[in-house]
Amino acid sequence: MDVFWEYARAFLCGGVLCLIGQLLIDKTKLTPARILVLYVVSGVVLGGLGLYQYVVEFGGAGATVPLTGFGYLLAKGAAQAVAEHGILGALTGGITAAAGGIAAAVFFGLIAALLFRSKSKS
Repeated sequence: MDVFWEYARAFLCGGVLCLIGQLLIDKTKLTPARILVLYVVSGVVLGGLGLYQYVVEFGGAGATVPLTGFGYLLAKGAAQAVAEHGILGALTGGITAAAGGIAAAVFFGLIAALLFRSKSKS
């Protein structure tokens, strides 16, 4: 039964983040690209302030998988690298922490590009 609640919290957290994004699309003139940037920057700011950690503890993968989770990972990696390597760690820590996810995205994007052909919409 404990696993059920873990899934339920992840679904709820991810759903709320998606709901906010959909409301921003429907009710504002923000483009999807600006909303994407807003989510990543929000994750960085909330992660840097230590507030997003509470969301991660509650929502698990529902908080770490969306774009806000990517921003949180960047902030967490930069903070850890600063603690280990000094101020220069702020420049390398975020990318180092996110390298696995970035590499996976590039790899699976390449596989998708090799397997499928793009078509025009018209």
